[in-house]
Amino acid sequence: MEIGGMKADVLAKQYGTPLAVYDENRLRDRLREFTEYFRSGSFETTVIYASKAFNCKEMIRLISDYGCSLDVVSGGELYTAVSAGYDCAKVFFHGNNKTPAEIRMALEAGVGTIVIDNPMEAAELVKQIHGTDHKVNVFLRVNPGIEAHTHKYIVTAHVDSKFGFSLVDKEEIFETVKMLKAEENIDVEGLHAHIGSQIFEDKAYEELIRKMFAFAHELKNIAEIRSVNLGGGFAAYYTAADKRISVRSICRTILETCEEENEEIDGQIKRILIEPGRSIVAEAGYNLYTVGWIKKTPNRLYAFVDGGMSDNIRPALYQAKYDAVIAGKEYLPTIHTYTIAGKCCESGDILIDSIDLPEVKTGDILVMKTTGAYGYSMASHYNKQALPAVVFVRDGEAREVIERETYEHMISLEK
Repeated sequence: MEIGGMKADVLAKQYGTPLAVYDENRLRDRLREFTEYFRSGSFETTVIYASKAFNCKEMIRLISDYGCSLDVVSGGELYTAVSAGYDCAKVFFHGNNKTPAEIRMALEAGVGTIVIDNPMEAAELVKQIHGTDHKVNVFLRVNPGIEAHTHKYIVTAHVDSKFGFSLVDKEEIFETVKMLKAEENIDVEGLHAHIGSQIFEDKAYEELIRKMFAFAHELKNIAEIRSVNLGGGFAAYYTAADKRISVRSICRTILETCEEENEEIDGQIKRILIEPGRSIVAEAGYNLYTVGWIKKTPNRLYAFVDGGMSDNIRPALYQAKYDAVIAGKEYLPTIHTYTIAGKCCESGDILIDSIDLPEVKTGDILVMKTTGAYGYSMASHYNKQALPAVVFVRDGEAREVIERETYEHMISLEK
């Protein structure tokens, strides 16, 4: 098993486990695909990396190399971008409950665009920016009421979602736009929507585009809406149950539908934006674990590993499915069905419920695939587990981009 030209067991020996590994060329290939295929002769196009999928200084530097904009949802993500030397004029600040301190931080950092989620947030922005030298573009996040076929925790646009202005109450949107328009330091540029994650259906985006363009036109007499951000949600391939998504195909579908809908509203929209996150980093990432004890119960054969829900909570949180191999045994016949369990003190700490593998032994290196999105980002200190190291590997050379956390660092804020 090689990742970026290095054997998985060599990486495990060099950096220890648990270990998050990224194939840097796969990251670059996916960034290249999005920036190449999301282009149009009819619109200005912008690819925004949704950094919540995996956020660190080196990842931000990498997306900067490809000219991508950056989506942040917290002061911490913004601080990381500033620390990485990223151009904050290209930052889009999202979130349903930005604090006053975060709004102030965004203005002082020169964030180019703030995505407004609700009327109270809009009023806070107006209060803070009035009478200052700060200027900012604004998108309104709207909830179009489109439910993508995915897990309930990652559907983000059903009618009662916590995110955005519901199109059921258009009057609230009209009044908020008028309030923002009255402030000379604010440019109400566009609309934003995000309908969920792990979306395999092109038609979900077609329906979203129709709704967004029609509503942009409906707002024309209140504000010159000239940009539409269609969010992300592009699916990643985790197991054989998933189908692979062509970046070229999905970009073509989106842009062609946008061109058709824009003709219906007399070419009002000038800029189209998308926010891939998971689809850029997920398949480039692998988690490496060392197998500990093997335990047989009446109905299960467990292989315990030295990580778990503390470094990948997705299986416990929303039953995410993964594939895995044992390094050095990839081509051996499978002889047992294993449950891959973590070491956290929870019965739900199961990384893979059922997987057929060759005989697994203590000391083997288990390589879990497609872990590049929302693993490290959602990691915790549950059971005082230290955060793993993260390495990028390219053409047979590895570099550590996040150091393994020490116990001393973990308790450094404790009195």
